[in-house]
Amino acid sequence: MSNTKRNIYLVLGPVLFLAFAFLLPASIFESFASRAAIGTVAWMAFWWITAPVDYAVTGFLPIAVNAIFQLTDMSAVISNYASETILLLLGASIITVSWEESGLDRRIAARFLGFIGENLRSQVIFWFILSAALSSVLPNAVVCATMTPIAIAMLTYIGEGDIANSRIGKKLLLTIAYAAGLGGIASPLGGAMNLVTVDYIQQITGEEYIFMHWVIKFLPIVIVLMIINILFMIRDVKKDETLGGSKDYFIQQYKAMPPMSFAEKWSFVMFAVATILAFTRSLYQDMLPGLKPAYVFIACAIITFVIADKSGERLIMWKSAQGKIIWEMLYIFAGGLAAGTLISNTGAAQSIGDAVAQMGLTGGLMTVFVIITVTLLMSDVTSNTATAAVAIPIVISIVQGIGLNPIPYIYIASIGVNLSYMLPTSIRAIPVGHGLPPKYMLKEGWKMTILVIVSMTIVAYLLLKFWPAFSLA
Repeated sequence: MSNTKRNIYLVLGPVLFLAFAFLLPASIFESFASRAAIGTVAWMAFWWITAPVDYAVTGFLPIAVNAIFQLTDMSAVISNYASETILLLLGASIITVSWEESGLDRRIAARFLGFIGENLRSQVIFWFILSAALSSVLPNAVVCATMTPIAIAMLTYIGEGDIANSRIGKKLLLTIAYAAGLGGIASPLGGAMNLVTVDYIQQITGEEYIFMHWVIKFLPIVIVLMIINILFMIRDVKKDETLGGSKDYFIQQYKAMPPMSFAEKWSFVMFAVATILAFTRSLYQDMLPGLKPAYVFIACAIITFVIADKSGERLIMWKSAQGKIIWEMLYIFAGGLAAGTLISNTGAAQSIGDAVAQMGLTGGLMTVFVIITVTLLMSDVTSNTATAAVAIPIVISIVQGIGLNPIPYIYIASIGVNLSYMLPTSIRAIPVGHGLPPKYMLKEGWKMTILVIVSMTIVAYLLLKFWPAFSLA
């Protein structure tokens, strides 16, 4: 990038902020704080896409803006930079550093390539289905944080580790991020946003919600979404396109490797223990209520610094680990969370909801379209959980106001609450931290956003009109 172009981008960021802060209609966004919050998101999005500064630097903008304009309580903003999700990502990053130090990453890569094969279409489909299936019962951040390093190890092994300049690498990391987000729709256990939705349904019905009802109602939606996402990701992949090498070659490479070393075994054990404990949280949460997945990963990360072989050589040392931890990923993720806090706490999200409530919706096709569009776009600029907390009660009030059953419209809103594709916020910060350019994410993401809005509007409307069970809790 030329110095002139960089300077232009640097100036346009704050200009966008000021334009939104002072020119957005006060009739919709009454307070300066709410307009400034939206301006902050616009500034961050522009800098993430044009990259006049490092992506992580952009992640700190909410702190600087809030310090100057005092849009909301600063403690609410900065808490995002040490949230449970950030600690989970830090712990996972430390553990995977031990893979590189011990050589476990190469062993895992050869094993996966030998198991799945070299065909790129097969790789995309495998990673998508695996990530979506796991995120149906686990927080999507856990799934994305554990699947991405494995994919990175495989890509590095075949010479595609420079993600920013690798077509294959960008496609596979985006596939994992899309799938981890989509899979959450499949069950209430897919994320806190779904549990927020369930809570509102229980308040309306006055009865305990049966989780299997959710699975049944969302099954056709999940199937359609998976087909659309997979077809989109493989649309430009030729049938015979490969990662290089043959399946037999990678199997032979794996067999030719020496037995696992002490360091490799313990690197694998620590990752496996952290992952299994995160996946089986429901089995021990009553006994150890404080041991959430984030703290499991931190605890296992600490242990990797303690373990040493018979000669006293430790598994990893902080001096070497700190240079390989993906700090950028942490601050991109935190910046997205902080921007979401500004949107929620300043009332900007509520103002958007109030504007929707005044559109004169009648419960038909246009209502479905507006609900899905607004919730999906809100999820792109704030967290899925925050979107659910703000959007679901607004949807309930709108639908009840026109004398209809709110239950099916709550389900419809949950589609948009769970999905988002364009910006490096939420779990999409994870692949960006590993080298995926935000410009590429936006380029692919706006297309997926339109596809999902159109297809889900049609599918949800058909379910609403022709499947009576969809209207039941």
